[in-house]
Amino acid sequence: MRMYDVILKKRHNEVLLAEELQYIVTGYVEDTIPDYQMSAFLMAVMFTGMIKEELGVFTMAMAQSGAMVNLSNIKGVKVDKHSTGGVGDKTTLIIAALVAACGGKMAKMSGRGLGHTGGTIDKMESIPGLMTTMSDEQFINQVNDIGVAVIGQSDNIAPADKKIYALRDVTATVDSIPLIASSIMSKKLASGADAILLDVKMGSGAFMKTIEEARILAQTMVDIGRENGRIMCAIITDMDVPLGYSIGNAMEIREVIDTLHNHGPRDLTHECLVMAAYLLVMSNKGDYHQCYGLVQDALESGRACESLRALIMAQGGNGDVVDDTSLLGTAKYSYDVMATTSGYIQHMNTEQCGIASVMLGAGRTVKDGPIDMTAGIMMHKKTGDAVVVGDVLATLFANDESLFEGAASIYRKAIRIGEEKPVLGDTILEVIN
Repeated sequence: MRMYDVILKKRHNEVLLAEELQYIVTGYVEDTIPDYQMSAFLMAVMFTGMIKEELGVFTMAMAQSGAMVNLSNIKGVKVDKHSTGGVGDKTTLIIAALVAACGGKMAKMSGRGLGHTGGTIDKMESIPGLMTTMSDEQFINQVNDIGVAVIGQSDNIAPADKKIYALRDVTATVDSIPLIASSIMSKKLASGADAILLDVKMGSGAFMKTIEEARILAQTMVDIGRENGRIMCAIITDMDVPLGYSIGNAMEIREVIDTLHNHGPRDLTHECLVMAAYLLVMSNKGDYHQCYGLVQDALESGRACESLRALIMAQGGNGDVVDDTSLLGTAKYSYDVMATTSGYIQHMNTEQCGIASVMLGAGRTVKDGPIDMTAGIMMHKKTGDAVVVGDVLATLFANDESLFEGAASIYRKAIRIGEEKPVLGDTILEVIN
């Protein structure tokens, strides 16, 4: 088999055979296929796409290029949830606690943040003492014992994806739906769950800017999962407004705890209850209405909050943080961003809000770069809210006062105020089930 022939076949929009797709992935990982030929193949995919059968094989080949996590020793249906990334997106720990409190099994491997989106593992590490690495045996035992474990993704997961993504980044092939979908799903397939729920973000703070793009990506990932025997569901959610009111690691954990005490932001609570309910449906705990009732009761009774405490303590963290969020720490300095005009907030450029938090030290601009766990933004006004001159739109937090000027300028430009009050809809836009 020659890579030249495979490239030509894909350029002519012909369907590739399973052995051809496996040959591409294996050859590139083993360095028998050079960058220039892989670049040509990626560009051919960019223009001609892939059908779901091709994508299923291609993605599984990427997953099998490294360690395949075996969760068969966990009793019951193992569920996982993945978000395509957003600003203030702190849903994972809330959903995990809700699912575990209802008897589900959530075995989750999460990532770190890069750019304007935050990462679950970074947020978790703002909890004193909490560890995000453990052996496979410890991971499995913890899920069996308390129903949930959330750890960092191993470097051995889908190495083909890491290598291919680095090439896509420099060959203008990042924004290809098949390649985005295969990148995400290769890691999910390798992580071993039986059922996967996808939170596909859409809007100014998401990679997918339109509902049409989000719908195509969601359906493509659902197809890949089903082609490989997984139970799949995708929920398209609105990321035209930051989720909740906090942006930043320790600040978002504080909002997670507030939400599990049943006094969190309405949008965050709503999305988490809906997604947790669907995960229970996928776990065979009942139909959607029954499962929504289960997670609502777990929240209102406090059982979900105790599940979070159990998770924190099982992973070496200080469980007292659930009762005393001051243990998370607070940045040394704060700065209020004031409204300079009156009216209604008509739009927020969510990506720019995220960038402002990165400028304060809450995110990283390079892989493995440092993060200030206590830095971030507390929003006081969001889209739809009325404001008058002098109102505090948001409070910025940092440990270096010199960071405020630039971050405040970015945040102000992200907010558009006008005379008409915008009409707001449900942040759950579509369910692909």
